[in-house]
Amino acid sequence: MIRARRARIVATLGPASRSPEMVRALAEAGADVFRMNFSHGAPEDHRAAIEAVRAAEAAIDRPLAVLADLQGPKLRLGQFENGKAELTAGNRFRLELNGPLGTADQAPMSHPEIFAALKPGTTILIDDGKLRLRVEQCGPGFAETIVVQGGTVSDRKGVNLPGVILPLSALTDKDRSDLAFALDIGVDWVALSFVQKPEDMAELRMIVGGRAACLAKIEKPQALDRLDEILDLCDGVMVARGDLGVELPPEDVPVAQKQIIRAAKLRGAPVIVATQMLDSMVHAPTPTRAEASDVANTVYEGADAMMLSAESASGDFPVESVAIMDRIISRVELDPRWPQLMAAEHADESMPGDLSAIAHAATKAAEASKAACLVAFTAGGATGRRLSRERPLQQILVLTPSIQTARKLALAWGVEPRVAADPANVEEMVDEAIEETKKLGIAKPGDAIVIVAGVPFGRAGSTNMLRIAHV
Repeated sequence: MIRARRARIVATLGPASRSPEMVRALAEAGADVFRMNFSHGAPEDHRAAIEAVRAAEAAIDRPLAVLADLQGPKLRLGQFENGKAELTAGNRFRLELNGPLGTADQAPMSHPEIFAALKPGTTILIDDGKLRLRVEQCGPGFAETIVVQGGTVSDRKGVNLPGVILPLSALTDKDRSDLAFALDIGVDWVALSFVQKPEDMAELRMIVGGRAACLAKIEKPQALDRLDEILDLCDGVMVARGDLGVELPPEDVPVAQKQIIRAAKLRGAPVIVATQMLDSMVHAPTPTRAEASDVANTVYEGADAMMLSAESASGDFPVESVAIMDRIISRVELDPRWPQLMAAEHADESMPGDLSAIAHAATKAAEASKAACLVAFTAGGATGRRLSRERPLQQILVLTPSIQTARKLALAWGVEPRVAADPANVEEMVDEAIEETKKLGIAKPGDAIVIVAGVPFGRAGSTNMLRIAHV
């Protein structure tokens, strides 16, 4: 299956979509990457899900990636006497470390890290920002606050501290256990939640040890202050608009989205835009026009992928959600203005290094020769990612002997990864490139193709050749 579209689709698996039949249907509808949300589901659910993805991959003969999304720290209030309480604006409200059951005047909280980070004047958000407190006094294990925005609060509601860097690791004990399990079952990508600083990603990379690609979820405003440093330690990044929007004003979220996409594209790191892309399709067979525009605008920005969450995990129309997202992406990429608008979001300065020089030259050569496609031979995937960064209008066929490399590249913009043996010499390389493009229907007799490879073949990081061939 060769897709004409360049932007990719990430579909979250859940109760509505974990069965082998549904996973295959989602793949046939256009899903490229399958997300397993470790905030929900038991290990046996995730094991069955990855087995279903691998079966679908074999059935459709196209590499599919699996993304393990770690839960991260969940900061919450404790329980209330009657399960809930009503907080009134202007009243005082006390938070206490492991205090008594909550009332309208006080509530327990079992996170000493929060109390350690509080200062007078700090804003505390509860239940995704529905309630707002302002700290008046605080100390070890307590905080006296004023209710700025009241409402009903119930057991175990989430707590956020906008603008505050909390002194805790992004990896909880649960995350470490889930990570070990995810690596054991062979996921291709691992997404880290609650990233606040580069050290969070460094910790993940050290544990993963190259067994999967590492992706940072940008859901804390603090991460934006050190975005470049975080991206330097990432293989990819996610714009987690839901959590980001809790601590940022709504008007700031689109600006942050553009900032993250642009920074990721400059590095050639795949970027996923997530949350509420087609949210109404959780219960409706078609999206709103605003949602269709949201997906379209993300395509115009040149993001690598868009993600479906509840739409595919627990919604009533998972396959339809993927199919409609596929249609929106494909339609935008037929717009004559799409290349120009996408290029406006991609600075033309080149990255240093031989690989970047060859990737840039290959894109220009493909444009000048009116080539049908670019073909890259790669061991570790760097050549495919660098070509993807150039955002060429031709398809990028990446041939690699490693199925793991092919699966990771399923997330990259415009890349069609396939498994193929390393050629023995240049003549065999040209023949293999021509045969694969003909077999997949992306080049026909008389077409030019641009080939990028490295000699000696099979050695990672050796890309040093550009060749124009004719089918």
